[in-house]
Amino acid sequence: MRKYTLLVLTDHANHSAENSIYPLVKAIRTHPRCEQVDVATRANPLNDFFFKVHSSKNLFVSKADESFGFYEDGRPFKKNVRKESLRNYDAIWLRMPPPLSENLLKFLIKELPNQLIINEPKAVFETGSKEFLMNFPDLCPPMKVCRSIEDIIQFKNQFPIVLKPFRGYGGKGLVRIDGDRVWEGNSETTLDDFTSKIQNTAIEYLGVKFLENVTQGDKKIVVINGHIIGSSLRQPPKDSWLCNIPNEGNINFAKVDEEEIEIVDALNEQLLEMGIFMYGIDTLVGDDGNRVLLEINTTNIDGLGQIVKLMGKPSIKKAAELLWNYIIEKS
Repeated sequence: MRKYTLLVLTDHANHSAENSIYPLVKAIRTHPRCEQVDVATRANPLNDFFFKVHSSKNLFVSKADESFGFYEDGRPFKKNVRKESLRNYDAIWLRMPPPLSENLLKFLIKELPNQLIINEPKAVFETGSKEFLMNFPDLCPPMKVCRSIEDIIQFKNQFPIVLKPFRGYGGKGLVRIDGDRVWEGNSETTLDDFTSKIQNTAIEYLGVKFLENVTQGDKKIVVINGHIIGSSLRQPPKDSWLCNIPNEGNINFAKVDEEEIEIVDALNEQLLEMGIFMYGIDTLVGDDGNRVLLEINTTNIDGLGQIVKLMGKPSIKKAAELLWNYIIEKS
């Protein structure tokens, strides 16, 4: 039986004990088809030539052994460090937190055209823009690409809206507009002040109708190789309209609704064809009471750590099994 090697690319600098990379790697390395799992971190200055300068196809890596886990000092990424070529691995897993450099993704595409990279770099860049949601208008609330103040005014005159920077993440840069009132995060300002501030900047927002049912929570669903692994529900803090700010709000177990299964079914064909093996989606309750698609995340998939905490180890075991099946299928 053939065994395979895997390199996991990450950045441990802002990891916490709840980061799902740790139980995932443990489950992956004990799978019978695993020869070895190595990890490389962007936080190691020795890797700057790869992550920042994009001039090396070699990385300084560490073997993920039985002691692999979260430590404040990041010790699993510092012990027995050695230099390896990326071409020595059967697969490379991009388990990177945003922002993920466009130049890094282009470097991977150019220098490793025949390497199995999970998720595929070109697809990661394409899906990493909020504008990608425009491919699925039937699954989402009313949306509009806003590249000018005129676009914003036209859209906000129809109903209250939220503006999302094309490449924003973690709730950063969200703007809510209701009439002449504007909230940047939870700070209120006026429409005139907001438009004056952005008038000489490059405007790239996805405008989305503001959903009054936001208080019912933002559901995060994780999908691996077309299979739903689980979901969690984050409800906004009291007196806030923001659900998706890290470490805020209440997180609880949530079942996946029938309409959400239909959303995943509609996304799977295109995303799998693009080379997206693992992704997450966010849903909110729409005006008709059904859940609608708000976000697609194809880099550092948010929500899996919460799902593991709420649902236990079976979800991790299933994720590892699906990963190896995918590697075997594509090799």
